[in-house]
Amino acid sequence: MSEEGAGSTAGADKADLVELTPAERRTLLRNPHDADVPHSRLNQTLQMLLVIGFVLVMVVGLVFLVADRWRRGTVTVGTGMLVLGALRWVVDGEILGVLSVRSRRFDSLFCLAIGASMLLVAVSVDSLGS
Repeated sequence: MSEEGAGSTAGADKADLVELTPAERRTLLRNPHDADVPHSRLNQTLQMLLVIGFVLVMVVGLVFLVADRWRRGTVTVGTGMLVLGALRWVVDGEILGVLSVRSRRFDSLFCLAIGASMLLVAVSVDSLGS
């Protein structure tokens, strides 16, 4: 293919790009499983604070794990997953972003199951005197 032909293909690709407004971009990025879900009664600032709190709990859990405090880390991360299971019901999917994967029911049940499993493992394993 000649350079002229390659250039015309690249030009055609650029012509296909459409500038989106922020509202159109939010609409395209919205979780399709949340289409019929009503918006949360909480204001957006409180929702963001709840998500930031969840992220902080997970960071603290990861710090415990890196510091070789596996039991505390597992309990903290498991608790964070339980919190996320509850947050999925009260925080809008647009605020949660990538933490909102499927429907509210699936996400909540999955997070609650993982969190409960992690807590069960952390509590049931013998500490070996530590």
